[in-house]
Amino acid sequence: MNDLLSLLARRVAEGRPLRVGLIGAGKFGTMFLAQARRVAGLHVLGVADLSPERARMALARAGWPEAQYAAASLSDARDHGTTYVGDDAAALIAADGLDVVVEATGVPAAGVSHCLLAIEHGRHIVMVNVEADALLGPLLARRAAEAGVIYSLAYGDQPALIAECVEWARACGFEVVCAGKGTRYLPHYHQSTPDTVWQYYGLSAEQAAAGGMNPQMFNSFLDGTKSAIEMAAVANACHLRPQPHGLGFPPCGVDDLPHVLRPRTAGGQLTHTGTVEVVSSLERDGRPVFRDLRWGVYVVFAAPNDYVRRCFAEYGLVTDASGVYSALYRPYHLIGLELPISVLRVGLRQEPTGYPQAFLGDVVAVTKRDLAEGEVLDGEGGYTVYGKLMPAVDSVAAGALPIGLAHGLRTLRPIAAGTIVRWEDVAYETNHPVVRLRRFMERTMTPEATL
Repeated sequence: MNDLLSLLARRVAEGRPLRVGLIGAGKFGTMFLAQARRVAGLHVLGVADLSPERARMALARAGWPEAQYAAASLSDARDHGTTYVGDDAAALIAADGLDVVVEATGVPAAGVSHCLLAIEHGRHIVMVNVEADALLGPLLARRAAEAGVIYSLAYGDQPALIAECVEWARACGFEVVCAGKGTRYLPHYHQSTPDTVWQYYGLSAEQAAAGGMNPQMFNSFLDGTKSAIEMAAVANACHLRPQPHGLGFPPCGVDDLPHVLRPRTAGGQLTHTGTVEVVSSLERDGRPVFRDLRWGVYVVFAAPNDYVRRCFAEYGLVTDASGVYSALYRPYHLIGLELPISVLRVGLRQEPTGYPQAFLGDVVAVTKRDLAEGEVLDGEGGYTVYGKLMPAVDSVAAGALPIGLAHGLRTLRPIAAGTIVRWEDVAYETNHPVVRLRRFMERTMTPEATL
């Protein structure tokens, strides 16, 4: 970290601040803005949002003096060290002097479009938009590398923090058994809709509205979609193979990670080692799990021999009964407040904080209820479908529709509740740029296609 700050100080001394453009001024973007202005030498050149007024409100909420974001143009912002606010993301990406693009819209198609444009203009990309990463990340990262720019997951968000834990374990010579995060989960949450979501959070619709909380976004966290998306990102970034059934969400506290998250052959619940899993902070009867990991991340690793197993015991590591499996965990993640780490590493050292290296995990659309012919899918966190993690080889073989494209498409036939939606079940535009890229990735980057 000291190296990052010294590199940044050197650029400041040379009159070359690290310039970043933020696309999307939602919660994640606002949290980033709150810290970015405190990092000397990190210049937020511009903020692009479909609603510039919303972006200005975000800046004010994050503690920015109004004069600091009153630049009349992007060139004015560059010359005077201020920040321009507008609705033209393409203009921000193309702005002279920009180093890093932070894509934080949360809209998969928009994220793909902005990423491709950033690659075209030679800008590094920090992809906060994990929805876009789960949809097309492996292909986008490959194209970025071919163009000589960095594509990175966003530090502060759980996938990048999990990737850091995995890297630590492997760099120490440990076998990674499982990696993932915690969440609040019960099986019936998969059927939750924006109309029912607040009861699970203990809020009224009026309280949520007063807090500016988006029911569809919060429902994505609850119904399992966001967990599936994030674990697909981890699987693809860390060469971890999802289990055949996807995620099991076993109830598990931090002290039980090495016991629960070991292979079935060793008495645990995993189908195989080298996988991802999300642990629930609730027992199946709704009771809270003791010492839960709801907000945190973890990696389970194995001792390679008896000597290392004895070292685990000597230094007080919590293990399973055999002493072979142990875990490292981080109890919290700070979302956008930690994002400057990605921006600095990418912009100063051309080093990603995790990036998709293979197409191993995929997230497909599964119906929440019986759907009739002619119904319109409403995507992540909505009324019609939720996202399920699958091994990419299985999802592609099944012709499954990715959750990132399951919005605005009309069904061609009735689909029973709990069924994976397939491409052939919906009407879609075959020549849509994002559809074409996704179908290309399916043909060329699934494990069989790359052998």
